[in-house]
Amino acid sequence: MDGRRRNPYEMTEETPVYVISVAAQLSGLHPQTLRQYDRLGLVSPDRTAGRGRRYSARDIELLRTVQQLSQDEGINLAGIKRIIELENQVAALQSRVAELQSALDGAATAMQQREAAVHASYRRDLVPYQEVQQTSALVVWRPKRQPE
Repeated sequence: MDGRRRNPYEMTEETPVYVISVAAQLSGLHPQTLRQYDRLGLVSPDRTAGRGRRYSARDIELLRTVQQLSQDEGINLAGIKRIIELENQVAALQSRVAELQSALDGAATAMQQREAAVHASYRRDLVPYQEVQQTSALVVWRPKRQPE
């Protein structure tokens, strides 16, 4: 979420609207296959109060991905589950990196503003003192002689 309030009636790709028979038709899978994927934790649809499954557009896309990985790539269901977990972890980490980058940018901007305020507060009648370098050279002072 981006922090803004959403209309509860707004349809998004995460809105659970499809019953299992429609989800099976849209994904090209048998309803029993969808039930098995749910039991295995590959695709976990939302549930109604009566415990009926409701699939979202994102769930349908995930079902198609599972089918493609299984049939076209020959990956077993345990491997597919691990791939899905890793993809979810990558997405969460990318979101966290974006969050931290935003916080870092904000902190850098605030620091630059504070630095500018400090520089603006300098007294203009003072001149910065530059310290003389210390050396080990010996300097002999001879006073000038007054003419007699």
